[in-house]
Amino acid sequence: MAERRKKIIKGALVLLGIGALYALVVTLLGRGIPCPIRLATGYECPGCGVSRMLLALMQLDFAAAFEANAALLCLLPLLLFAAGRLVYVYIRRGTTRDRAAETVIWIAIPLLLVWGVVRNII
Repeated sequence: MAERRKKIIKGALVLLGIGALYALVVTLLGRGIPCPIRLATGYECPGCGVSRMLLALMQLDFAAAFEANAALLCLLPLLLFAAGRLVYVYIRRGTTRDRAAETVIWIAIPLLLVWGVVRNII
């Protein structure tokens, strides 16, 4: 169990470091990674605006975060619950199989797909 906890902490630190570096680059250069779906089709995918949303959340600008990606911002507490639940189950049992987390994920997927269509209509 201690080994799995160390693995999670190490992975979280690496992910936070990469995120912080990306936030710094975007802030300094004013440009992020372009969305390949938007480049190819001209339409925004369900994930378009995630970088802007996270940068706005870092500044506690909830209005800008909502404007960047409203659906993902609304689903964020549920997705964080699912991620936290998966981490907990992995540390305790050594598996990532968890019905509650999987249910949240399977609910979020169609909602985000619908959002991907709706955001391009309105």
